[in-house]
Amino acid sequence: MQRLTNRHFLLFDVLLVPLAIYASFVLRLETFNLKSYWLACAHFCIVAVIVTPLVFRAFGIYRRYWRYASFEEVLLLCGATSLAMGAAAIVLTLIDFVTSVVATVPRSIPFIVPPIAASLVSIPRLLVRIGAARERRRRATDRPAPVLIMGAGDAASIIVREIQRNPSLGMEVVGLLDDDPAKRGLRLHGVEVLGDRHAIPALAARHKVRQVIIAMPGAPGKAVRDIMHICEAAGVAVRIVPAVHELIDGTISVSKLRNIQIEDLLRRAPVQTDTAAVRALVSRRRVLVTGGGGSIGSELCRQLLRCGPSHLIVLGHGENSVFEICNELTRLADGQPGQSPRIVSVIADIRDLERLRAVFETHTPEIVFHAAAHKHVPLMEEHPVEAVSNNVVGTRNLLDVALETGVERFVMISSDKAVNPTSVMGATKRIAEMLVLDAARVSGRPYVAVRFGNVLGSRGSVALTFKRQIAAGGPVTVTHPEMRRYFMTIPEAVQLVLQASVLGRAGEIFMLDMGEPVKVVDLARDMIRLSGLEVGRDIDICFTGVRPGEKLFEELFARGEEYQPTVHSKIFVAAGASNNIPPALRASVAALEQAARANNDAAVRRMLRDIVPEYCPPTSLPPVLVNGDAPHTVMVRPLQPANVLIESRL
Repeated sequence: MQRLTNRHFLLFDVLLVPLAIYASFVLRLETFNLKSYWLACAHFCIVAVIVTPLVFRAFGIYRRYWRYASFEEVLLLCGATSLAMGAAAIVLTLIDFVTSVVATVPRSIPFIVPPIAASLVSIPRLLVRIGAARERRRRATDRPAPVLIMGAGDAASIIVREIQRNPSLGMEVVGLLDDDPAKRGLRLHGVEVLGDRHAIPALAARHKVRQVIIAMPGAPGKAVRDIMHICEAAGVAVRIVPAVHELIDGTISVSKLRNIQIEDLLRRAPVQTDTAAVRALVSRRRVLVTGGGGSIGSELCRQLLRCGPSHLIVLGHGENSVFEICNELTRLADGQPGQSPRIVSVIADIRDLERLRAVFETHTPEIVFHAAAHKHVPLMEEHPVEAVSNNVVGTRNLLDVALETGVERFVMISSDKAVNPTSVMGATKRIAEMLVLDAARVSGRPYVAVRFGNVLGSRGSVALTFKRQIAAGGPVTVTHPEMRRYFMTIPEAVQLVLQASVLGRAGEIFMLDMGEPVKVVDLARDMIRLSGLEVGRDIDICFTGVRPGEKLFEELFARGEEYQPTVHSKIFVAAGASNNIPPALRASVAALEQAARANNDAAVRRMLRDIVPEYCPPTSLPPVLVNGDAPHTVMVRPLQPANVLIESRL
């Protein structure tokens, strides 16, 4: 059967179609002796044998590789067979009408023949498919490893089917798991749903499973975390289908399975973005992104590119990062259908007003996304002059040039650290927000700011620091056991920024819904586990003390602001934010700039407090606690100049 070709299938069709017609007559007449209908049967067979190969050829039946036939091929074969039998009946009727020499065929025969004929012509083809699958299994050098799949939805269906078709993958799905009790006992491609996530240990022991595949691209991080912990306790490895936003081309396959990453444990339900509205805003427009080579700026560029701008202007101060993202964008643009946007790279410093004027006059952007900023809290505490010159003066320069050149829409990327700031960085971002609101008030244009928390994978992200420390053998350093932060993935944050840019009218501050705060020490523990190591045995966690300017908790509400929902469930607007702008903001910023130019750190800090009354630098650092209690029976090791406390093992 493995050597059968489409020529052989043509011969089978010629033999099996008359057999199907004869069987139809037998069913219709309820006798094997056709008597007076044998001539009608013969005429039908002759016409069908001629018509069927022609129809099959037109449908491409003889161009199919039946060793790898799927449900699609079976449906195509059934449809082509039904059409062929119908066509044969019509031809037979026309011949009878014109010549009157064809015997009359019972009217029910054309309806009886198709299912019988389709079944018969499918048999040799399906035998080839079955034989090929058995041959692939026989040739597999190793016994396939039993696996369980968590999830019984569309993603699981694709993974199960691919594993079944490719024995070379070395896997055999022994069962499915799903938390929906209604799916218990159902079968997907012959594989039964055996229970929920809590059944993993028992099933793994029974079937000697060493791997669980999480096939739930939309599962929240809490569910992924729970499944991972269950698998760890059962001694089972875990792989996962990436989250929805990672599946750029929308396809799911075994090749895309990967180990669980920290982003999976913190992810939330997929963000529903009104892509049509974003595309309508950006399409055929000249869009400029400052800080385009940075983590947020580069992702903004990638997502904006899909919206079809006429020009995408990538402005940055670091030549290497701008060069890399522009090369990437050019490759992506070449692969897009239709007219490709023009990618423009600009090396410029936003602190240089005249340089910005030249750039804006040359490229005349219509929409500006301002992502350039100094954001590292401890460094900005040491260098407040730099924080002011970049975050405040740079933003003011951009706004001045945008107003001069008629930029229609301006979106600034802000931070939750701007809310009741305790750091220089937070205070400078708060002043930048005020400048945006002031420019919106003066111009009446949709100039807005968008706040959000920490983003995983960004430069300076704590997750990257932990990865480096784990790779070096530890210790992993955490400032305080009660330190909590809001975390988002970069793609999710940028999607919401783009959505907020559509919602913005004039002088608004938007806050993204960042979910629940996460203990940084829990993040460290999870990353150590994901590396296959154990806290306390392989890697220590060290508490180093809260750094200058840091808070234990990030706040969501500033004084005088009231957050109200928008039409998007993940985006809130700070009502009353414009009421907090000082009357002499521009003059105060000019004086702050002069202090920065004079490199007067003390004057800069004093002026920040004058402009941002809620700015309250901590006068003393809270003590380091271990497991929520005062330190006791803990190891102390020197780390840099200060002492650090090693987390006691529980």
